[in-house]
Amino acid sequence: MYESTWMFCLKRILTLPFVLLGVSILTFIFIRFVPVEPAEVILRLARVAPTEEAIQALREELGTDKPFVLQYLLWIQGVLHLDFGTSFVSKLPVAQELFAKLPATIELAFAAFVLILGFSIPLGIISALYKHSIIDKIISFFSILSVSIPTFWLGFLLLYLFSLKLGFFPTNGKGTLAHLVLPAFALALPTIGLFVQFIRSTILEELQQQYVQYAHLRGLKSSVILLRHVLRNAAIPLTSLLGMTLGSLLGGAVIVEQVFSWPGLGRYLIESIMNRDYPVVQCYVLIIAVIYVLANLCTDILHRLLDPHLMMKDRRD
Repeated sequence: MYESTWMFCLKRILTLPFVLLGVSILTFIFIRFVPVEPAEVILRLARVAPTEEAIQALREELGTDKPFVLQYLLWIQGVLHLDFGTSFVSKLPVAQELFAKLPATIELAFAAFVLILGFSIPLGIISALYKHSIIDKIISFFSILSVSIPTFWLGFLLLYLFSLKLGFFPTNGKGTLAHLVLPAFALALPTIGLFVQFIRSTILEELQQQYVQYAHLRGLKSSVILLRHVLRNAAIPLTSLLGMTLGSLLGGAVIVEQVFSWPGLGRYLIESIMNRDYPVVQCYVLIIAVIYVLANLCTDILHRLLDPHLMMKDRRD
């Protein structure tokens, strides 16, 4: 028995704090499994001899000498007051540094998302409509190839071909639209291949449904059946995949940003992990978790709005 969309949204929103609490606990625990002492790393970065006395003094300053549970409670108390702590390395507020770099990562993820929709939807439709043709085989080959290539290797390949050899695009950095093209394609291509195969199989499955046969018997044009019925029904499972994709793009940007020296959250995260900068890593994971959960909530709501069965149930209620 279906529940109303309003009740569904309310339940999902009420579960968000518990999901984020679980993410914060796991992040806080796992990051402290790293055997290297942050105080020692910071002293070496400052070119100070990491003696036992110096390490202990810095641990007291950073607060890492306190019991584990107390450290977590102090941190989560600060998070509830929108205080994410201070970076061990830069001594600046973590939120200030992360939110300064967040727009660059969102820009890259959004550009990749636009490329995914712009390429995968038409290619998936063409591949389904021309099933088993040469066009279908070519599209399927390149989609499988794009999924199989590791992202870091794809990034270096794009740099070598289009920057070093042809000189079409800059090799690194951020500033113009040309700087955005290669990182966005490197981030989007593996997902484009996945979406093309998913859209192809979904449309082929919908074309076998009885309502399509009835529509043909009623004399409806194939284009009308495709646009008004098949694509609408195929979009329902696609929305769930879109929500997970947005979160994976933000997480996958870590590798791409490192390859193209893109000044976003991913590159900053790598530096923070190497420096054992706990507050930065904890805040990063929490921000990505919030974005990921909200994106999935929005796609679940959209899924229900597109599903005619659920919409009819809401109207009856």
